[in-house]
Amino acid sequence: MANTQGPQGNHDPAGSTQMFRAFVDEAPPGSRQQAASSSGPRLGLIIGVVAAVVIVAAVAWLALK
Repeated sequence: MANTQGPQGNHDPAGSTQMFRAFVDEAPPGSRQQAASSSGPRLGLIIGVVAAVVIVAAVAWLALK
């Protein structure tokens, strides 16, 4: 394991500073991956709300029939 030095010259035995920098620099903000992943949960939420409205309407229709 390589000895890494922090910005002040402090020893970082786990290399967490280097790993954090690699994580931050991995994908630039506004990349296509972030846009694609943010549309997935939103689509699922919309489908869930529509399904809930349909189920409530069906139960109300059967109760009033």
